[in-house]
Amino acid sequence: MWVLLGIAVIVVGFLLRFNPLLVVAISALVTGLAAGIDPVEVLAAFGKAFNDARYVSVVYIVLPVIGILERHGLQERARAAIAAFKGATVGRLLIGYLVFRQATAALGLTSIAGPAQTVRPLVAPMAQAAAETQGADPESDRIPAIAAGTDNVGLFFGEDIFIAIGSILLMVGVLQTYGIEGEPLELAKWAIPTAICAFLIHGARLLWLDRKLARERMAREAAPAEDAA
Repeated sequence: MWVLLGIAVIVVGFLLRFNPLLVVAISALVTGLAAGIDPVEVLAAFGKAFNDARYVSVVYIVLPVIGILERHGLQERARAAIAAFKGATVGRLLIGYLVFRQATAALGLTSIAGPAQTVRPLVAPMAQAAAETQGADPESDRIPAIAAGTDNVGLFFGEDIFIAIGSILLMVGVLQTYGIEGEPLELAKWAIPTAICAFLIHGARLLWLDRKLARERMAREAAPAEDAA
């Protein structure tokens, strides 16, 4: 019954609103010691669990690094980098990112980019800098929202091309339950036309955004002239 002390630690820790990660770690340690397990073995169990879930746990390492980089001017550097390119526009920049996102997702690298990893610290500030050169409102949330939407489109329509993605394997399993045999590659290749259509449609929307920003800028520049007249 002593091994149930770990549950008591969790209950007390959550009631006192301690750090959940610390509470769970202490609970596991208490449970191991109450079961007569050597402290070194308990520590080894922690290490094995972290190693088995390293692809999930690595997020907790990457995000603080991104936060530190942002605090030391990552977004400002991104803005300055895109502002140095003449002719850079929101549409062209995001089309390039869309190509990158779809291509990497098609290779199974779905976590190489995303709203937290790339859009907020890099892509959105660069898109905003390009939009400012086009005369857009720098305080508007429209450009960051479009950047996040571009990431979603690239991931959603690119990942199904990868044969080992969960959605493809799920469809193969469902078809097999109904006696329909199909290889993952056969299903994945039919995602290519959809990905191409998604790229063309969203790419056209981004180019249309460039034209819309240009018209808005011309309208703002023409308004003072009309008032003076």
